[in-house]
Amino acid sequence: MAAQPAGINEAAGAGNIERLYVLIAGDPTILGQYDELPFCETPLHIAAETGQTHFAMELMTLKPSLALKLNLSGFSPMHLALTNNFFQTARGLLAIDSSLVSIKGRGRTTSLHYVAQIGQTDLLSEFLFACPSSVEDLTIKCETAVHIAVKNSQFLAFKVLLGWVQRAHREEILDWKDEDGNTVFHIAALTNQTEVMKLLRRTVKVKARNLAGKTAMDILQTHQSPRFPIVSRLLQNAKDKLLFGPTMNLVGYLREKPSLIEKQNKLLGLNHLFQTSHRSLNSNDGRSAILVVAILIVTATYQAGLSPPGGYWQENSSDSTQDNDNTIHAAGQMTMSFNNALFFYILNGIAFFSSLYVIMILIIGLPMWMVLYGSTAALGIANYASFIDTFPNPKSSFGEIAVSLLPFAYPVITGFILSPPVVAFFMNKRRRNRVDFPARYFTSSQELS
Repeated sequence: MAAQPAGINEAAGAGNIERLYVLIAGDPTILGQYDELPFCETPLHIAAETGQTHFAMELMTLKPSLALKLNLSGFSPMHLALTNNFFQTARGLLAIDSSLVSIKGRGRTTSLHYVAQIGQTDLLSEFLFACPSSVEDLTIKCETAVHIAVKNSQFLAFKVLLGWVQRAHREEILDWKDEDGNTVFHIAALTNQTEVMKLLRRTVKVKARNLAGKTAMDILQTHQSPRFPIVSRLLQNAKDKLLFGPTMNLVGYLREKPSLIEKQNKLLGLNHLFQTSHRSLNSNDGRSAILVVAILIVTATYQAGLSPPGGYWQENSSDSTQDNDNTIHAAGQMTMSFNNALFFYILNGIAFFSSLYVIMILIIGLPMWMVLYGSTAALGIANYASFIDTFPNPKSSFGEIAVSLLPFAYPVITGFILSPPVVAFFMNKRRRNRVDFPARYFTSSQELS
């Protein structure tokens, strides 16, 4: 490498920005020469290692690719700033490019892994907000930042990570396994961290087994922890024991027939378990299109229920015509005959409830979906309650019975049509929570319902 590498390295070590520009003026290609080498010690490495924050930010602005380079020891500038405790320099680099949090160095260790290891909670929270996907990064030992925080007994860092995955609805990360098949719960048992186990017991699969076939309870028994009676009582109330029964491996899961919700998701293109992120994105587009069409049908049929063809009578029939069955009517009643009105609302109801059913399948499992579900069910009942008093007078005893049953029939129909998705969702969730899924099967941020 030509063009005074020693000079620019000295400027980086001293943080001399003026000297940097003098060197660039003498040789405009001086920074571009580092692109020719796959691994090298760049001036940015030197600036980060010595805590020259302003120089590092200036250099990274001029040549962003330098921040991605690994030196001969397998470390990026961000790694060097952190390992030398120059946290302000790390924040400066992060301000320019937040993706640096996920740069993988030696052992596939990222900056998030390192701050979790040393328990630097301020930087840990900043890194999570700057690069949310970094919580999914794995080391060569298949460890997440949560694994590393617990292995190093960094309880506060663990609580920060736990709060993050819960708010991001990514609790399944807590069940991911390292190279030995240990989840975070196993590691807490191995290291006798009962406080961690207390926080996790309602979130993780407490009966998950590692590659040695042991659960967390088995590990505690093996080590004969002095706190074993406490943790034993703690695990007795865990959700796996009460709700989900014995766990199964992935082979057992795949051998079972697909559940109702999985079949429906397949028809709607919502099954993301083995899809790539690109296909998952296309599926989301299809999901949005189906949701729009279903909402349009619900809107049209709901409006038709409120404004039926022909409208409503504006006044009561006169006394002189009360003896004529064909002309008896009251203000506010539909102008359609009873038979036509019954036929219309049967067809309109089929379209209305079918669309509601599709909407519920699409929104089920989303945040606040139970509120949306209740609102949708209430809409179904309110729609048909609106015409109970406006239905035309029946001309037969059968018609009188049909009208009298309307207040009871439509709530029953609403529950009958809309409850299967909810039952199927919880049954499917119960089933999936029994399965030990390897981390690599979660290929997108969208979890199966």
